[in-house]
Amino acid sequence: MAWDLVIFDCDGVLIDSEPLTIRLEIALLAEHGIAITADEINERYCGVSMKAMLSDLEARHGRSLGDDFAARHAASLARLCEAELQVMPGIEAVLDGLSSRMCVASSSSPERLRHTLGLVDLYRRFDPHVFSATMVARGKPAPDLFLHAAAQMGADPAGCIVIEDSVPGVTAAVAAGMTAIGFVGGGHCGAGHADRLRSAGAAFVVETMTELLPALTALRSQLR
Repeated sequence: MAWDLVIFDCDGVLIDSEPLTIRLEIALLAEHGIAITADEINERYCGVSMKAMLSDLEARHGRSLGDDFAARHAASLARLCEAELQVMPGIEAVLDGLSSRMCVASSSSPERLRHTLGLVDLYRRFDPHVFSATMVARGKPAPDLFLHAAAQMGADPAGCIVIEDSVPGVTAAVAAGMTAIGFVGGGHCGAGHADRLRSAGAAFVVETMTELLPALTALRSQLR
């Protein structure tokens, strides 16, 4: 399992936060007269930054969501996570079993990453190697964030593997010249999501964390 670097997305991979985020976004957008479904949020905005999501929503619906939307979203989500957030089942065993270096590369802000990962006692497992899309010019699906993480860790992109639950994330990993494993064990992943990740370029898709270490080993063997 001698990958130079294993890069984990956060939401939907380390923590099962996407169902909470989707629920909140449906409620907040309804306050602005925008009706949106969980499937639409999942397909259009899962894995992208808040800035990109708001820009797309405002363009599509021809209205401003206000300068305070992101702040209200962050504050409400923090409270929701404190009450309901769950760690992804089996992730601790994966982290214990990894012999490779590892880091986090997420579309979430540094503050949110510190808070949510701290709630489930995972932040200490990665600190200080936690990278946010706010650190680069372009977020996922552009490769910038993953290339930034690799550069900061002194890793060759060809020796990096990315664990992602979203199409933009898998697309970004492939564009960065990295190998991507799709993860569909989060509460937001419905029927057909595995096929979408494969179509985006995932070399392997796993449904549970117990499958991840064997997948990492198998893919490393294939590339030798």
